[in-house]
Amino acid sequence: MKTVLEIIRKAGGWHPGLYLKITNEPYMALVIEAVDESGPCGLPAVSVTHYSEWNGDLMRDPEMCFELGFAGDAHLNPFYWRNDFVGVEQWSRFIRDGNYCFHPQLHEQHESFAKHWDKNLAAQRFVEAFTDKCILG
Repeated sequence: MKTVLEIIRKAGGWHPGLYLKITNEPYMALVIEAVDESGPCGLPAVSVTHYSEWNGDLMRDPEMCFELGFAGDAHLNPFYWRNDFVGVEQWSRFIRDGNYCFHPQLHEQHESFAKHWDKNLAAQRFVEAFTDKCILG
């Protein structure tokens, strides 16, 4: 998710309370926000979501959560995927009863989806659409 990392960098970097909303017509708004809880490995977490509206309700289409790692280079490692329109919520990495749980095949799917989504966000020019007015928190 190089595109998301570039947007976070342009916004001044990750911090608790980070909340960005990028409107980029004709595409759905993109929201990037710091998650209150750490990810499954204890690293800072980021939610990336396209929101749309259906019958007056905000719908995630999709939402992915990532841990923000800094080993080597800044990178985002997915652990959660959700799409309200299809009613699917998936955790590929999580903590249960104090144990780290990892679903390798599901995690590969999340990584593959994230790479495809990143290409779309770059092609749709979300980095270029970002301005200081997109910083809401």
